[in-house]
Amino acid sequence: MEFIQILQQGASIIQQNGDQATSGLGTDQLTSALGTLFGETGGTSGFGSLFSKMQAGGLGDTLASWLGKGEKSPISPDAVTSLFGSDKLQAFATQLGMSEQSAKKAIADALPEMLAKANPAGSLTDNVIGNSLKDKGLTDITGKLF
Repeated sequence: MEFIQILQQGASIIQQNGDQATSGLGTDQLTSALGTLFGETGGTSGFGSLFSKMQAGGLGDTLASWLGKGEKSPISPDAVTSLFGSDKLQAFATQLGMSEQSAKKAIADALPEMLAKANPAGSLTDNVIGNSLKDKGLTDITGKLF
């Protein structure tokens, strides 16, 4: 799955998360905002730094559940703030015209499924996530996750 498709998947999840602030937003608008949030500049740079932050922040087991097969562990909106920072989340919220709380909830709802879709076989091989890890020199993270 291409990175843009993962962002579009995230947009779809956000549109259906039950928050009135997100239900009326367009897919293109959400996809663009997610791309900005992840630092998308034509590659998959956002995943590598996200993985590192999750590992450093004690969320390695959560990340492993997202990348592996089986049930996906949830992430709290507060943990989302730790991963992305309040400045980036505020910019995401402003870009979409919603509160920061709605933005954090939207990201918390979308992240597990976005990363699961990016790693559909449950194996960090030649896919968007595996390539992101290689790009960031984080291939040793797989041993820590699985």
